[in-house]
Amino acid sequence: MSSITTIPPSHIGQRVGDIGRTSSPPFFNLNSCIDLGHREKEKATSIMAESQAQTADQALAKLGYKSELPRHLGMMSILGLSFAIMAAPFGLSTTLYITLTNGQSVTILYGWAFVSLISLCIAASLAEICAVFPTAGGVYYWSAMLSSPRWAAPVSFVDGWLGLIGNWTVTLSINFSGAQLILSAISVFNEDYVANQWQTVLCFWAVMLLHAAINAFGSRYLDFINKLCVYWTAASVVIIIVTLLVMCKDRRSGEFVFSHYDASGSGWPEGWSFFVGLLQAAYTLTGYGMVAAMAEEVQNPEREVPRAIVLSVVAAGLTGLVYLVPLLFVLPDVSMLLEVANGQPIGLLFKTVTGSAAGGFGLLFLILGIHLFAGVGALTASSRCTYAFARDGAIPGYKLWSRINHRLDMPLWALGLSTVVDCLLGCIYFGSSAAFNSFTGVATICLSASYAVPVGVNLVQGRKAVKNSPYPLGKFGPLINSVCVVWIFFALVIFCMPVSLPVDASTMNYASVVFAGFGTIAVVWYVAYARKNFTGPPVTREEIMGESTGVRIDSPPEVEHEKKLET
Repeated sequence: MSSITTIPPSHIGQRVGDIGRTSSPPFFNLNSCIDLGHREKEKATSIMAESQAQTADQALAKLGYKSELPRHLGMMSILGLSFAIMAAPFGLSTTLYITLTNGQSVTILYGWAFVSLISLCIAASLAEICAVFPTAGGVYYWSAMLSSPRWAAPVSFVDGWLGLIGNWTVTLSINFSGAQLILSAISVFNEDYVANQWQTVLCFWAVMLLHAAINAFGSRYLDFINKLCVYWTAASVVIIIVTLLVMCKDRRSGEFVFSHYDASGSGWPEGWSFFVGLLQAAYTLTGYGMVAAMAEEVQNPEREVPRAIVLSVVAAGLTGLVYLVPLLFVLPDVSMLLEVANGQPIGLLFKTVTGSAAGGFGLLFLILGIHLFAGVGALTASSRCTYAFARDGAIPGYKLWSRINHRLDMPLWALGLSTVVDCLLGCIYFGSSAAFNSFTGVATICLSASYAVPVGVNLVQGRKAVKNSPYPLGKFGPLINSVCVVWIFFALVIFCMPVSLPVDASTMNYASVVFAGFGTIAVVWYVAYARKNFTGPPVTREEIMGESTGVRIDSPPEVEHEKKLET
């Protein structure tokens, strides 16, 4: 007989419960369903990003280069980087002495609005070109592609050096003013403290090394850093303006904010002083084109980088207005602010309005946080610019500077060169207490000139290369391009001027001297080597438009470039 197994009564409930638990289909579990949906969404996003990266790599190969950097940046990230480099609250705060000397309210407010509109025109002109040629070479590459074959090499060489100097000096000026601002925080608590030249330069070097370290070892976190910048800046502006308006006991009138003009302290004629004061706005807003150097790390560069260039100018312009108007309403005595020893009056302004050193330092800390993002972002862009220009043989020692450190996923040697050059340029402060004005001047001059070259060449060539751009300016293109070129030529003159007169050796604007020094290096290198060996980017515009790449995707770009140099 077959034996019958008897289940004890105490186990029956347990077995029934087990059957109920194990027999339920997975889709009845809400948490499992949600997790499955998240996993599927992440998988789809990953597949789409990988597909976009592959498409971008193929497009880059057509432009003459093999992709060497990971494409981990999206639209918000690249917008955040451009927004970080311009850093409107920080840039306006550190250059406040320029406009307080040259016109005060009218120059500060209307100068900002005017330059914002001009910058938007330039940004739109660059975005139109960038959408057609999205490479890390930026303005250098665009100049070559837009020029005739005969002039492609010399024009791109000149523009490449303008862009390179501009990237280096923008990074220099951001970090140098940051060092001055850090030291000014001490004077918030100790009014008798005045940093000497050695303290300022050493602090600047420390800031440069910190930002270089973040770039080197935190390159994988750039996406997060760039996005965080947007939130930090927005929150900081809101906190600062609310705090100042609430705590200010003696507000200025609307007439002062919107119509007061006083250029008596500048020594310039009243009308000309307004234009000299535009350096504040032009310097702050000039970094939008630098993010083109990040194109080879963006998943969909032909669309996302041009959008970031334009939208960052819009965002910075609006942020600047929101920051400046309340600042003018609470502005303390101007003569007191201009007497600050290191030329950074924003800390004293915060302290005076809040009525306490602690309150002033708290608001200054928010500005210093914005500086951290600006300094890191500018050094990121300048290192990519250095790398891109070096890989085409345009910089002495280019084989070293064009190397990619694949463990860190970034151009480490180009980062090192950018850092060392900026640290050496900081030594100018030993000879001139107005060195920061020189740094801002040469940065604005070089970057603006580098933007003018491709825009001007595009205009002269009848804008043929951008007729199919994803971001066309249409029938307004020639007018917008012309406005850009005319403004930049005018800016090259006014931004070489000292902030005030009379001028001596210590207050001289050395922008033209720094510019001439780099120009001499570029000319010597061109005569000694580049005149016979430098040919510009590895492909011509005709090869790109004709579907011929001239570059093997599986070959390192430096090998292909050396082959071209040998021929």
